[in-house]
Amino acid sequence: MNNLLARLYSIYASIIFILSFLIIFPFILICIWVPSWNKYGRKINRYWARGYFTCIFLPVKFEKTEKIEKGKPYIYLANHFSYLDIAMMGFIPGDVLFVGKASIRKAPLFGYYFKNLHIAVDRDRLRSRAETMKRTDRALESGSSVIIFPEGGIFTKNPPEMIPFKNGAFRMAKDKQIPIIPATLSYNHLILPDDGKLLFHWRSAKMVLHEPLLPENFDSEKALKEKCFQVIQTQLDLDNLNI
Repeated sequence: MNNLLARLYSIYASIIFILSFLIIFPFILICIWVPSWNKYGRKINRYWARGYFTCIFLPVKFEKTEKIEKGKPYIYLANHFSYLDIAMMGFIPGDVLFVGKASIRKAPLFGYYFKNLHIAVDRDRLRSRAETMKRTDRALESGSSVIIFPEGGIFTKNPPEMIPFKNGAFRMAKDKQIPIIPATLSYNHLILPDDGKLLFHWRSAKMVLHEPLLPENFDSEKALKEKCFQVIQTQLDLDNLNI
């Protein structure tokens, strides 16, 4: 019975996702075609992501430990266990660009939107990585923030345990002196597990934006990376302790 309810809920959530994206897509197209409106396309995306959780009756507990300064660029780094993580990042305030894998560009419509309003990287191509760094630098210099999943994708076999972080985001933070905000997505691996079944399981979600990590307070990229990992993993362990 539980599997049947989960399947029905998953079908409903999928239909809402597709229909709602089709409704907003023409407006996103306009924002893509007018370069100076790109940020409004990302704003539409944020409201759509937040509205999606409301439409599927999935409550989100959002916590932040410190006020985020408007117009100041940040590098948001989050754990990545579920496809739901991308939508959840719509709760982050301000203009933010995702840095994601190039494979997402193959998704119908969504891929077109992503490659034009966000940053897609092919880690197997040196030229693509260099272009990604340039676009990310331009975004940060313009006052926008970026979102990166430092594990590099959904790779852990034992959530909520993360795998070691890649170095790129921390090198960028040190080079540009951009604060890092660790973000913990506590329960998405329970709501939409990455097990190939694409089954939604209803329960409340949670997102925590932690205190910014200032690069100047760390002697090395490694120290900054270790601190970021520790902050996110500690929150994950705490939230999942009694589940």
